[in-house]
Amino acid sequence: MKAKIVGGSLACLGMAMPAMAAESGPSVAIDGRIDPAEWAGAQHITDFRQVMPFSGAPGSLQTEAWILATPDGLAVAFRNVQPASVPRTRQKVRRDFEEQVDRVNVNIDFDGDARTGYNFCVSSTNGIGDGLFTNENAFSADWDGNWQHAVGEDGDAWTVEMLIPWHIATMQKANGDVRTIKVYVDRVIGSTGERAAWPAASFERPKFLSEFAPIQVRKYSQSLLAVTPYASGLYDNVRGGSDFDGGVDVFWKPNGQFQLSATVNPDFGQVESDDLVVNFSATETFVGEKRPFFTENQGLFEYTTPSDFSQLLYTRRVGAPADDGSGAGDIAAALKLNGSFGATKYGVFSAEEDGDAGRSFNALRVVRDFENQNLGAMWVRTERPFLERTADVAGIDHNWRPNARWNVRTRVFGSRIEDDGRIVRDSGATVWADYQMDHGWRQQWIAMHFGDELQLNDAGYLSRADLNYLHWEFRRRFDELPPESRYASKEWRWRASYVGNDHGQKLNDQFRISRQSRLRNGSEEYLQANINSAGLTDDLTRGNGVLRQPANFNAVYEYTRPRKGRWAQELEAQLMSGGLAGNAKIGYAVQYKPIFFVNDAFSITLGAYTDHTPDWLVWQHDNLIGSFDGRETHLEAGVDWSIGDRQELRVKLQAVAVDARLNQAYTVEPGGRAVASDEPVDDFSVRNLGFQVRYRYELAPLSYLYVVYGRGGYRQEAYSDGTGQLLQDSFDLRDDEQLLVKLSYRFEL
Repeated sequence: MKAKIVGGSLACLGMAMPAMAAESGPSVAIDGRIDPAEWAGAQHITDFRQVMPFSGAPGSLQTEAWILATPDGLAVAFRNVQPASVPRTRQKVRRDFEEQVDRVNVNIDFDGDARTGYNFCVSSTNGIGDGLFTNENAFSADWDGNWQHAVGEDGDAWTVEMLIPWHIATMQKANGDVRTIKVYVDRVIGSTGERAAWPAASFERPKFLSEFAPIQVRKYSQSLLAVTPYASGLYDNVRGGSDFDGGVDVFWKPNGQFQLSATVNPDFGQVESDDLVVNFSATETFVGEKRPFFTENQGLFEYTTPSDFSQLLYTRRVGAPADDGSGAGDIAAALKLNGSFGATKYGVFSAEEDGDAGRSFNALRVVRDFENQNLGAMWVRTERPFLERTADVAGIDHNWRPNARWNVRTRVFGSRIEDDGRIVRDSGATVWADYQMDHGWRQQWIAMHFGDELQLNDAGYLSRADLNYLHWEFRRRFDELPPESRYASKEWRWRASYVGNDHGQKLNDQFRISRQSRLRNGSEEYLQANINSAGLTDDLTRGNGVLRQPANFNAVYEYTRPRKGRWAQELEAQLMSGGLAGNAKIGYAVQYKPIFFVNDAFSITLGAYTDHTPDWLVWQHDNLIGSFDGRETHLEAGVDWSIGDRQELRVKLQAVAVDARLNQAYTVEPGGRAVASDEPVDDFSVRNLGFQVRYRYELAPLSYLYVVYGRGGYRQEAYSDGTGQLLQDSFDLRDDEQLLVKLSYRFEL
């Protein structure tokens, strides 16, 4: 690891710096041109090492970075050499892009405690992304911040300058005039996927935040009061009539140790469209958060478990369908406080819905950081007066990093539900341990217990309770492959797992083998095969008995190819068995999504998905199930047009057709056996449509004008008509048709 200091006024990594008054200091003009005079005194980083693939070798292209603390914020600059022999991506990207393009990343842990890392990304075409790293390597792009950025070109190099204001995050109080933060910077070459970083760390490893490099910067502090009023108008073309609304968001940060976010009468109209999902299972579909108030500095409230998406506070519950079935809940106001006392951080969250069916959501979070571990506690209370129900959930979380090899995460939590005078209590616990070995080897152990009566879903998310789970996973990563190999890296995984419920019943054993690969042309490839033992399904009948199922398998192949010339593409193929037929009947699924680039700013997507499930089990009522020959087809189309730096137009179309023809009806007997039944069960079909045209104009940072047209519909009917005809008929659906205009403007005082 090498860090070179230019100018001598800042210290090298880990050394003290001269004190400085907060009201004076260097300044940088963020124009994309690196002026040596402006960056004199900055920490100069030149030792970028390959971390994708993780060879540790010097990056194939020269990269330099500068880090400088100024009164206005932390300034960061990059100079990225990229000669003509290495193709440069000039594709325009929207905020929080996922495309494989030339880009740089800055990750900052402002407290240096490995609790939260703020990510700031800039592409070579000045597109940006931002998000949060928590739990060492869990990334979310939901958060958006207000920070400056600019891109320039310098001969055979492209340059980036960023300015990240101090008010962007809460920070612990610094001792004296120096603050210790931790940083990680990297550069990605779009044409190959190579990532070079300083220090040599990777989010693909179990420890990422802990590996950031500590640096000392002069202590600065900023206060901020931001007020964002909005006004919106909606015209409903199906029901007739218009609706006008208005509200305000307030963000106040008087100092580095405290910040407040509040919203009054927030408008959460769909300026972002969720993907269509047709779900007949007993498990609720998880939907990511996109509403700005709930994503702003939400990292402290993250309390997750190894179970898929499970968390104590799932903010999509706020404003979700009301308890009286009248539609979406009307949010009257919400409040969020974040702050710190020394090494202890705290957070308070509260949201109130209006009306007789309105709910109250409240949460308290406390975290205490130590040298190689942190300990936290969280309490969440939900009041649902319409249902005469109150839910209290509390948990303790502990993250322990005893040395460079081990990372252990422990959670213990419980729920107390008072429902119409009846009180139910239960608990859960999880342990997640990663052990990093030499020569690319790694082991992982996970144990989970969710009690039968554990209930998190009033304010949180738990895919299912009544679960005991164990797994042991062994991995081997290959990062130094021969130059003639088409692969840059490969990672093999072998996993054995056990799943049972809280009543001593084994649901199944599973053996999984998978391989994740990165190709030298920037593409990604994934293979996975699961072999499942015979076992029980205990949630299909919604509490009306368990069903015995034979052994089965599934195998999947995924391939993603970044843009080459005018085309990018994604492919996924799957084979699977299951149902009561086990391996006697094999189904399949295929998805293909090509993207055509008319130019760097305009792209067209046209994708299709089809599957066949020959023995699809669908619950009917009580202990009656149907075995169906199921077929599903999706059509996905879209347009993305970046109209200059401030405007974008997006068109998104999704159509879904499901056709299910009855094989046989069954009743599930007490012993778990399925017995053929003559009770009538109909064939059925589903049509679903979602269409949105969205225009966005950026008036100023985090200030937007939206014009959104949306149309959609859903039909489930008791007949079978083939997915081709159903897909065609889905375009006639018109349950909703709305035009929304929304204007919001952020005033910073």
